[in-house]
Amino acid sequence: MSSLFDFSKPVAIGSDHAGYEYKEDLISFLEGKGITFRDFGTHSKESVDYPDFAHPVAEAVENGKAAFGILICGSANGVAITANKHKGIRAAICWGEELAKLAREHNDANIICIPARFVREGDAEKMVDQFINTPFEGGRHQLRVEKIAAGC
Repeated sequence: MSSLFDFSKPVAIGSDHAGYEYKEDLISFLEGKGITFRDFGTHSKESVDYPDFAHPVAEAVENGKAAFGILICGSANGVAITANKHKGIRAAICWGEELAKLAREHNDANIICIPARFVREGDAEKMVDQFINTPFEGGRHQLRVEKIAAGC
């Protein structure tokens, strides 16, 4: 089993307007656990473009400046697609605790992407908690994860 995330580094978090309220809730959740974070925005419900926030979160994880990332948008598809363009990023869309657990155990996901329009209030915190506390299993999954990168 692999170790958990390196919390000597902050968690990178970002969202678009659809995920703004969930981002703010998750920041409070992280603060309550004593986990440092870096908020890449957005900072209001005003309409914005999700890549403007997904790229900086993914870059922080990619460059080892963040323990892991959290991205939130309406469906989570846009932020996941954007983040997964970065080398070494494994951004997983999760709408339940079991998916968050499997994303870590089997895929060594390093960014959790939450679809704000499809997750009930309070469930995002449960998913992030599961994501934080689940190590990568390695073993048979390690070779699969190593096969993910294309042309890198």
